[in-house]
Amino acid sequence: MMQRPMCSLPLSPAVKVKLVSAGFQFTADLIHLNPDQLSGEAGLSREEAEDVLQAAGTGGPLSASVSALELLQKEEETRSIVTFCSLLDSVLGGGLPVGRTAEICGVPGVGKTQLCLQLAVDVQVPACFGGVGGQVIYIDTEGSFLLQRVVDVATAAVRHCSLLVEDDDQRAAMMTFTVEIILSNIFLVRSRDYVELLAELHLLPDFLSDHPGVRLLVIDSVAFPFRQIDNLSQRTRLLHSLAQQLAAMANTHNVAVVTTNHMTTRLRGGLSQLVPALGESWGHASSLRLLLQWSGSQRLATILKSPGHVETSVPYQINSDGFRDADQSEQPPSKRARTLPDQSAASQSDACC
Repeated sequence: MMQRPMCSLPLSPAVKVKLVSAGFQFTADLIHLNPDQLSGEAGLSREEAEDVLQAAGTGGPLSASVSALELLQKEEETRSIVTFCSLLDSVLGGGLPVGRTAEICGVPGVGKTQLCLQLAVDVQVPACFGGVGGQVIYIDTEGSFLLQRVVDVATAAVRHCSLLVEDDDQRAAMMTFTVEIILSNIFLVRSRDYVELLAELHLLPDFLSDHPGVRLLVIDSVAFPFRQIDNLSQRTRLLHSLAQQLAAMANTHNVAVVTTNHMTTRLRGGLSQLVPALGESWGHASSLRLLLQWSGSQRLATILKSPGHVETSVPYQINSDGFRDADQSEQPPSKRARTLPDQSAASQSDACC
């Protein structure tokens, strides 16, 4: 069955609302369902359920296939979003890749939101400085978006790039890389529950089509609204549809999709351990899973899952400028210094969580 969003089917608005509310976001969610089952799960009449299955099964032709060479060329043309932590950027092969989905997990206060705010600024670094030069949609589900913190991070990024100017292109780029313009390129959405979140995501494809400069979508966090759902089967179905929707959005619109997730306690072998929330099936939703954790007083970023990188841990810190290397004073000179933070700057004590 073709992977199409429900909103694209020739159905009445009332039927579409019932389908989305029941967790059916894509036509692939209807596989193996008969009219009676769909009628019971979505609250449709049997005739409406038959119409839905017929519409989903008679869609247009599948998208044209692409060759492996075309995919390679596309990846080579795509830049990554730097984190301003050179060690993490190095193990990630340049930063968080555009066109893929990534999840940032960790306990409260370890720096998940701080990294998201950093990425919201870094995605706007001009291409002549090694950046992406894009805009960002930031969906805040917990009320943790702090404007003053964004101003601090943006100010540090602008200051860093201004010190690297060497030619006319970079000098011209700095005219449009200011704190005010950075703030104007962050489209902030406040979502208070999973219904609002799904509604916003339903509207995003049209917004992305109207704003082709968007290169990053942040959902901070995806755990908060969905952990409010007591019905496990409904939550699983909604998360499955959400994962498909985000992956399709990342690929179709060439944006990096970053979500944050909480940690929860699970018993294994009689011992309790902290694991990412939302269950094991959600763990397969993203291409990259990054765990931020404490090791004593040191913060560590660990790649838990990645198709192209081995599991690796690197230290980092959160200081007044943002997300940075743990001890900048000990970092050796690098040829990539012109696309990363000033490694010669003295490290500062942790100022934010």
